[in-house]
Amino acid sequence: MPIENRDELATTPARETALACVTAGIEAALPERVVADGVAVTDTVLTVDDTRYDLGSFSAIQLVGAGKGAGRLAAALVDALDGRVDGGVVITDEPADAGPVEVVVGDHPIPTERNVAAAHRIRDSVADAPEDALVLVALTGGASALLTLPGGDLTVDDIAGVTRELLDAGASIGELNALRKHCSAVKGGWLADAAAPARLVTLAVSDVVGDDPSVIGSGPTAPDATTYADAVATLDRYDVAAPSVRAHLQCGVDGSAPETPRADDRAFDRADYHVLANAETALSAAAMVARKRGYEPLVLSASVEGEAREAGRFHAAVAREVRATRRPVDPPAVLLSGGECTVSVRGDGVGGPNLEFGLAAALTLRGTDDVAVAAVDTDGRDGSTAAAGSLVDGETVPNPEPARDALTVNDSCGYLDGRDAVLRTAPTGTNVNDLRVVVLQ
Repeated sequence: MPIENRDELATTPARETALACVTAGIEAALPERVVADGVAVTDTVLTVDDTRYDLGSFSAIQLVGAGKGAGRLAAALVDALDGRVDGGVVITDEPADAGPVEVVVGDHPIPTERNVAAAHRIRDSVADAPEDALVLVALTGGASALLTLPGGDLTVDDIAGVTRELLDAGASIGELNALRKHCSAVKGGWLADAAAPARLVTLAVSDVVGDDPSVIGSGPTAPDATTYADAVATLDRYDVAAPSVRAHLQCGVDGSAPETPRADDRAFDRADYHVLANAETALSAAAMVARKRGYEPLVLSASVEGEAREAGRFHAAVAREVRATRRPVDPPAVLLSGGECTVSVRGDGVGGPNLEFGLAAALTLRGTDDVAVAAVDTDGRDGSTAAAGSLVDGETVPNPEPARDALTVNDSCGYLDGRDAVLRTAPTGTNVNDLRVVVLQ
């Protein structure tokens, strides 16, 4: 997983170590790696974690899926199953070759009609599977947007509009997904409902804090505990009008539309769910690299959420505390965290959570020696930018005023790009949330 501008970023030992930790964290969560580690086929037995499936008992094996890494995950599963997969459809945002499984390219983070067309095909594919078939579902981050099939009379424009408004307002992934599930014909367990009574096995790369199957990809194959009322409350909380969406949700609140399937629904009688990789996967690999390089690693948290700029300030403050007091760890050290922060958009600049995190951290670190902070979205795309994130230190912000102005208008990418502090990768093919690395020499 190359960092495209490694040479211009790796200007100090601390910065070079930060890049090494980021690289290791992302590579540990790549689909090829996690399938090799967690999936095995011996004779006619498929083993995932500690669960065994007798492939000889199935008349066919279908593979469907969605997410920014779903194409590569599908390809890795096809290879592991060595010719046993009969076909299927996966939607992702980058072309991939998955053998008998067709990989359809859709749009993210705002869905379009081609997402809807692919989602129709995926639902039809599992609905046609006979009872004695095995349906494998490959899910990665980005599935919520890519697997879009509007429910009721809603259109893809309705879904896209409300998604954009809630993202700009800083809604959490859980809040956003509660609404998505109740505006969808496939999310919130409805894909599992379509596949029943076939044997259903989901293999997921988690991009959500806590790895809740009902939140990963908006839970197309998992029971849902949220309600139409929860979705309406999300709109109210962020003062989003969305009249068409409100009308649809009100039908559910009034009881004229069925709730999403619950845990005791027949859709889950023959359904299993496995998380192949998550934030801990990346954090453990980054910590291992840090230790091998002579640093003491300390994982602050795998579940940091909230405003990106506040998280950036906090991480930088911890770094300064360590430099001043040698607690809670004695340098040389690497502080690590995962999770998913958000940005409340107030301006018209260009940025993303990890870029805003980095700019806020750089402001707090001004004048601090021998500290470097890297923050990346592990899918290689931070927010709507083409950057993966940022790499900053105590020299990134020589004059605080322009940096503060950039934060005010959410132009973290614009400012950091001018300071050679934007970290760039190609799309990585995985997504296990954000990865943050604070290196103290």
